[in-house]
Amino acid sequence: MRFSRPCLRLPPLCAALALVAGCGGTSSIKPNEVLDESTGMTIGTLDKPIELVQGAAPMGGPERRISFAYLGPVEWDNMGAITYGLWIHVAPGNDWQFEALQEPGAVRLVLADGTAPLAAFQPPALAHAPYRPVASWGETGYFVVDLRMLRRMAASGTIALDVKTTSDAVVRFTAAPDAHDILTRYLHARGYQ
Repeated sequence: MRFSRPCLRLPPLCAALALVAGCGGTSSIKPNEVLDESTGMTIGTLDKPIELVQGAAPMGGPERRISFAYLGPVEWDNMGAITYGLWIHVAPGNDWQFEALQEPGAVRLVLADGTAPLAAFQPPALAHAPYRPVASWGETGYFVVDLRMLRRMAASGTIALDVKTTSDAVVRFTAAPDAHDILTRYLHARGYQ
């Protein structure tokens, strides 16, 4: 059987394509890292925030309304002085009004091993926010976390947020099961796992 010249080139081409495909499949997801020109800080974030979906009917509320929440870790590196925060954005459905996220007790982080209240803080003033708000009518807040809490979140089988409404109901938002994998990859890419 006689092969034409193009067929003789096929095996090396297949080997090269397999090598490229194999390398692409094993790469880890890198977080975004941006240098803020106005402050000189390096900011490390996820490529996009983690979406959390409203669960069953809210505790203390009569009806189910669809709202969404988003969260994302932020690392601020100011010439080696590293601080962490948790960016949270809540996009209420057309009937909910949430308490101001910065109010004490307005937001609680719910993990498989327990609940942690979150304390709001004012992040560094940057040229651009670490994440873009998902909904123009939503509310954004920054909360204090440390590396230990980020590791705890990454190790948790479940990640949820309880957010208080203006009528004192509590709405629970739950992340998809892969959220802890996303946070684990984030910490690994930042050099912390």
